[in-house]
Amino acid sequence: MRLATFNVLHGRSIDDGIVDRTRFADAVATIDADVLALQEVDRLQPRSGSLDLTVLAAQASGAVAHRFVAAVVGTPGETYRPLSFDDDGADEPNYGIGLVSRYPARSWRTLRLSPSPVPGPIYALGPGGRGRPMLLRDEPRVLVVAVLDTPWGDVTVGATHLSFVPGWNLWQLRQVVRLLRTFPAPRVLLGDLNLPAGPAALASGWRPLGRLPTFPSSGPRVQLDHVLADPRGWGRWPHTVSATTPAVGVSDHRPLVVDLTM
Repeated sequence: MRLATFNVLHGRSIDDGIVDRTRFADAVATIDADVLALQEVDRLQPRSGSLDLTVLAAQASGAVAHRFVAAVVGTPGETYRPLSFDDDGADEPNYGIGLVSRYPARSWRTLRLSPSPVPGPIYALGPGGRGRPMLLRDEPRVLVVAVLDTPWGDVTVGATHLSFVPGWNLWQLRQVVRLLRTFPAPRVLLGDLNLPAGPAALASGWRPLGRLPTFPSSGPRVQLDHVLADPRGWGRWPHTVSATTPAVGVSDHRPLVVDLTM
């Protein structure tokens, strides 16, 4: 089984700043994951050609199940609003996360996570990999959970993209773990946690299945993207065979790809 997580930067290449449909599909096909979590995903956004990136990723990977979950309606960094129960923004530009799977999904669930009340520091990369530090207002976050019907039994997979505000992301991660443990084992969490490997493992209590730097894509120095396994109920499951961070020509992050023996 191949698990992967990829912050896609709404499908944009940092080399030329362009969102190209074919290049994005080729990147997903190169990853070749059975289960793929996506972050910074656009749907109907003008900046990404009004593509539905989750659907495109599902097509490129041969997935039989996929789900896009919007965190906001509009465009982060410009004008946006949080979703509400009576406003799903279905026909407007959305931004959030996605999960695609070659295994059928028995069930889906969503947890919405509040944004930090204070701005936080980020390092924004532009064309050619040049970047600058800046303070940015946090946006709402979301977790999507799927119970997948695999040939080896049911597997619970969570996918998320946590806050970049220090401390707030740790609080969100603990919320995520509490919810995931209400689902059947074995359980894995995929996503951009905006945390280095040590704090992510310590705060969650979960086991990292791959420890490799993923950011920035031009020369990774820090791991922000993780595949974590809950040690509770993981005993009968296999060990990691390999973990890689291939260069795929899209985003300021590298995907983290983990292969498990079955």
